[in-house]
Amino acid sequence: MREKVINYGFFFTGLMLFGLGNATAVQVKYLGLHPWEVLNVALFQQYGFSIGTWSTLVGLLFVGISWMMNRKYINIGTFLNALLIGPFTDLFLWLGFLPEATHTPLDYLTLACAMVITGIAGGMYVAGSVGAGPRDGFMLSISERLKLSVSRSRILVEVIVLAIGYLLGGPAFIASFFYTLIISPIFQYALKFFRNLRMRLIEQEPVKA
Repeated sequence: MREKVINYGFFFTGLMLFGLGNATAVQVKYLGLHPWEVLNVALFQQYGFSIGTWSTLVGLLFVGISWMMNRKYINIGTFLNALLIGPFTDLFLWLGFLPEATHTPLDYLTLACAMVITGIAGGMYVAGSVGAGPRDGFMLSISERLKLSVSRSRILVEVIVLAIGYLLGGPAFIASFFYTLIISPIFQYALKFFRNLRMRLIEQEPVKA
Protein backbone atom coordinates (compact mmCIF):
# COMPACT_ATOMS: atom_id res chain seq x y z
CA MET A 1 0.00 0.00 0.00
CA ARG A 2 2.83 2.37 0.91
CA GLU A 3 4.51 1.79 -2.46
CA LYS A 4 1.29 2.41 -4.36
CA VAL A 5 0.66 5.69 -2.51
CA ILE A 6 4.20 6.89 -3.27
CA ASN A 7 3.97 5.81 -6.92
CA TYR A 8 0.67 7.59 -7.51
CA GLY A 9 1.89 10.62 -5.55
CA PHE A 10 4.80 11.02 -7.96
CA PHE A 11 2.54 10.29 -10.94
CA PHE A 12 -0.23 12.78 -10.15
CA THR A 13 2.19 15.50 -9.03
CA GLY A 14 4.09 15.04 -12.27
CA LEU A 15 0.92 15.32 -14.35
CA MET A 16 -0.10 18.48 -12.51
CA LEU A 17 3.32 20.06 -13.08
CA PHE A 18 3.19 19.00 -16.73
CA GLY A 19 -0.06 20.91 -17.07
CA LEU A 20 1.60 23.92 -15.40
CA GLY A 21 4.52 23.74 -17.84
CA ASN A 22 2.18 23.55 -20.82
CA ALA A 23 0.07 26.46 -19.58
CA THR A 24 3.16 28.60 -18.94
CA ALA A 25 4.44 27.96 -22.47
CA VAL A 26 1.04 28.83 -23.97
CA GLN A 27 1.36 32.31 -22.44
CA VAL A 28 4.29 33.01 -24.81
CA LYS A 29 3.14 30.76 -27.64
CA TYR A 30 4.27 33.23 -30.31
CA LEU A 31 7.83 31.99 -29.65
CA GLY A 32 6.77 28.46 -30.60
CA LEU A 33 5.45 25.48 -28.68
CA HIS A 34 6.18 21.78 -28.44
CA PRO A 35 4.80 20.03 -31.55
CA TRP A 36 1.93 18.41 -29.65
CA GLU A 37 0.93 21.73 -28.13
CA VAL A 38 1.17 23.41 -31.54
CA LEU A 39 -1.45 20.91 -32.68
CA ASN A 40 -3.65 21.43 -29.59
CA VAL A 41 -3.55 25.22 -29.92
CA ALA A 42 -4.24 24.99 -33.67
CA LEU A 43 -7.31 22.81 -33.05
CA PHE A 44 -8.48 25.24 -30.35
CA GLN A 45 -8.10 28.21 -32.70
CA GLN A 46 -9.88 26.43 -35.54
CA TYR A 47 -12.71 24.65 -33.74
CA GLY A 48 -13.12 26.15 -30.27
CA PHE A 49 -13.46 24.18 -27.01
CA SER A 50 -10.23 24.66 -25.01
CA ILE A 51 -6.56 23.80 -25.36
CA GLY A 52 -6.87 21.26 -22.56
CA THR A 53 -9.94 19.67 -24.14
CA TRP A 54 -8.04 19.11 -27.37
CA SER A 55 -5.09 17.73 -25.42
CA THR A 56 -7.45 15.17 -23.88
CA LEU A 57 -9.18 14.30 -27.16
CA VAL A 58 -5.90 13.91 -29.05
CA GLY A 59 -4.48 11.85 -26.18
CA LEU A 60 -7.49 9.51 -26.19
CA LEU A 61 -7.24 9.19 -29.98
CA PHE A 62 -3.66 7.98 -29.66
CA VAL A 63 -4.61 5.65 -26.82
CA GLY A 64 -7.03 4.03 -29.25
CA ILE A 65 -4.45 3.83 -32.04
CA SER A 66 -1.82 2.39 -29.71
CA TRP A 67 -4.36 -0.11 -28.37
CA MET A 68 -4.84 -1.44 -31.91
CA MET A 69 -1.11 -1.44 -32.68
CA ASN A 70 0.36 -2.81 -29.46
CA ARG A 71 -1.69 -3.16 -26.28
CA LYS A 72 1.30 -3.72 -24.02
CA TYR A 73 1.90 0.04 -23.85
CA ILE A 74 -1.65 0.76 -22.63
CA ASN A 75 -2.58 0.64 -18.95
CA ILE A 76 -4.38 2.71 -16.32
CA GLY A 77 -1.59 5.29 -16.26
CA THR A 78 -1.96 5.87 -20.00
CA PHE A 79 -5.65 6.72 -19.63
CA LEU A 80 -5.04 8.92 -16.57
CA ASN A 81 -2.32 10.78 -18.46
CA ALA A 82 -4.63 11.40 -21.41
CA LEU A 83 -7.51 12.50 -19.17
CA LEU A 84 -5.72 14.75 -16.67
CA ILE A 85 -2.96 16.80 -18.31
CA GLY A 86 -5.48 18.74 -20.44
CA PRO A 87 -7.71 19.75 -17.50
CA PHE A 88 -4.63 20.70 -15.45
CA THR A 89 -3.48 22.92 -18.34
CA ASP A 90 -6.89 24.58 -18.57
CA LEU A 91 -6.99 25.05 -14.79
CA PHE A 92 -3.67 26.90 -14.67
CA LEU A 93 -4.67 29.06 -17.63
CA TRP A 94 -8.00 29.85 -15.94
CA LEU A 95 -6.40 30.78 -12.60
CA GLY A 96 -4.73 33.74 -14.33
CA PHE A 97 -1.55 33.97 -12.25
CA LEU A 98 0.87 33.02 -15.03
CA PRO A 99 2.97 35.80 -16.61
CA GLU A 100 1.52 37.34 -19.75
CA ALA A 101 3.57 37.79 -22.91
CA THR A 102 5.51 41.06 -22.84
CA HIS A 103 7.17 40.68 -26.27
CA THR A 104 10.49 41.42 -24.60
CA PRO A 105 13.44 39.13 -23.69
CA LEU A 106 11.51 38.27 -20.50
CA ASP A 107 9.30 36.01 -22.62
CA TYR A 108 12.31 33.81 -23.36
CA LEU A 109 12.81 33.41 -19.62
CA THR A 110 9.15 32.42 -19.26
CA LEU A 111 9.52 29.85 -22.02
CA ALA A 112 12.74 28.50 -20.48
CA CYS A 113 10.93 28.08 -17.14
CA ALA A 114 8.11 26.27 -18.94
CA MET A 115 10.59 23.86 -20.54
CA VAL A 116 12.32 23.16 -17.23
CA ILE A 117 9.00 22.53 -15.48
CA THR A 118 7.84 20.23 -18.28
CA GLY A 119 11.09 18.25 -18.26
CA ILE A 120 11.02 17.81 -14.48
CA ALA A 121 7.32 16.91 -14.59
CA GLY A 122 7.89 14.25 -17.26
CA GLY A 123 10.66 12.65 -15.22
CA MET A 124 8.50 12.72 -12.10
CA TYR A 125 5.39 11.07 -13.53
CA VAL A 126 7.39 8.43 -15.41
CA ALA A 127 9.36 7.69 -12.22
CA GLY A 128 6.04 6.82 -10.58
CA SER A 129 5.95 3.68 -12.77
CA VAL A 130 2.19 3.95 -13.23
CA GLY A 131 2.36 3.96 -17.04
CA ALA A 132 3.56 5.74 -20.16
CA GLY A 133 1.64 8.59 -21.71
CA PRO A 134 -0.54 7.98 -24.80
CA ARG A 135 1.87 9.78 -27.12
CA ASP A 136 4.86 7.90 -25.71
CA GLY A 137 3.03 4.61 -26.15
CA PHE A 138 2.24 5.51 -29.74
CA MET A 139 5.87 6.40 -30.50
CA LEU A 140 7.07 3.14 -28.93
CA SER A 141 4.55 1.24 -31.07
CA ILE A 142 5.78 3.06 -34.18
CA SER A 143 9.36 2.23 -33.20
CA GLU A 144 8.56 -1.48 -33.06
CA ARG A 145 6.37 -1.52 -36.15
CA LEU A 146 8.85 0.38 -38.39
CA LYS A 147 12.01 -1.11 -36.80
CA LEU A 148 13.27 2.37 -35.90
CA SER A 149 15.07 3.54 -32.81
CA VAL A 150 12.87 5.26 -30.23
CA SER A 151 14.62 8.59 -30.84
CA ARG A 152 14.07 8.36 -34.60
CA SER A 153 10.44 7.38 -34.21
CA ARG A 154 9.95 10.32 -31.84
CA ILE A 155 11.50 12.73 -34.35
CA LEU A 156 9.39 11.29 -37.17
CA VAL A 157 6.12 11.53 -35.25
CA GLU A 158 6.81 14.99 -33.84
CA VAL A 159 7.80 16.41 -37.24
CA ILE A 160 4.53 15.12 -38.72
CA VAL A 161 2.52 16.49 -35.78
CA LEU A 162 4.31 19.85 -36.04
CA ALA A 163 3.57 20.03 -39.77
CA ILE A 164 -0.12 19.30 -39.22
CA GLY A 165 -0.32 21.88 -36.43
CA TYR A 166 1.46 24.47 -38.58
CA LEU A 167 -0.86 23.86 -41.54
CA LEU A 168 -3.83 24.37 -39.20
CA GLY A 169 -2.38 27.72 -38.13
CA GLY A 170 -0.74 26.66 -34.86
CA PRO A 171 2.10 28.63 -33.21
CA ALA A 172 5.08 26.82 -34.75
CA PHE A 173 8.23 28.92 -34.54
CA ILE A 174 11.90 28.56 -33.74
CA ALA A 175 11.36 27.22 -30.21
CA SER A 176 9.29 24.34 -31.59
CA PHE A 177 12.41 22.84 -33.15
CA PHE A 178 14.43 23.03 -29.91
CA TYR A 179 11.83 21.76 -27.46
CA THR A 180 12.83 18.10 -27.54
CA LEU A 181 16.57 18.90 -27.53
CA ILE A 182 16.19 21.07 -24.42
CA ILE A 183 13.63 19.02 -22.50
CA SER A 184 15.17 15.59 -23.09
CA PRO A 185 18.30 16.05 -20.89
CA ILE A 186 16.19 17.68 -18.16
CA PHE A 187 13.78 14.76 -18.36
CA GLN A 188 16.61 12.20 -18.14
CA TYR A 189 18.15 13.88 -15.08
CA ALA A 190 14.76 14.27 -13.38
CA LEU A 191 13.81 10.67 -14.10
CA LYS A 192 17.01 9.37 -12.49
CA PHE A 193 16.60 11.69 -9.49
CA PHE A 194 12.94 10.85 -8.84
CA ARG A 195 13.43 7.12 -9.36
CA ASN A 196 16.16 7.15 -6.70
CA LEU A 197 14.02 9.30 -4.40
CA ARG A 198 11.01 7.01 -4.92
CA MET A 199 13.04 3.93 -4.00
CA ARG A 200 14.42 5.61 -0.88
CA LEU A 201 10.90 6.56 0.22
CA ILE A 202 9.59 3.04 -0.42
CA GLU A 203 12.46 1.39 1.45
CA GLN A 204 12.31 3.81 4.37
CA GLU A 205 10.99 2.25 7.54
CA PRO A 206 7.60 3.72 8.53
CA VAL A 207 7.58 5.66 11.79
CA LYS A 208 5.91 3.60 14.53
CA ALA A 209 3.45 5.29 16.83
